[in-house]
Amino acid sequence: MVPKHIILNDKEKKELLEELKVKPKQLPKILTKDPVAKAIGAKEGDILKIIRNSPTAGKTTYYRIVVKS
Repeated sequence: MVPKHIILNDKEKKELLEELKVKPKQLPKILTKDPVAKAIGAKEGDILKIIRNSPTAGKTTYYRIVVKS
């Protein structure tokens, strides 16, 4: 039931921030103590790509920045 979470590499982070025209602090946050962040080994400053199934759109993509809890 948990959507797929992927840690972006540095190149992907840079491309995402340029495409969205935002700074990392403007992204929604996820805590380092979040069970999924712990499970995938995410650390503070990482950006997670979250892919969720949607009944209307098929798949939707969200991004979160990992912040210290």
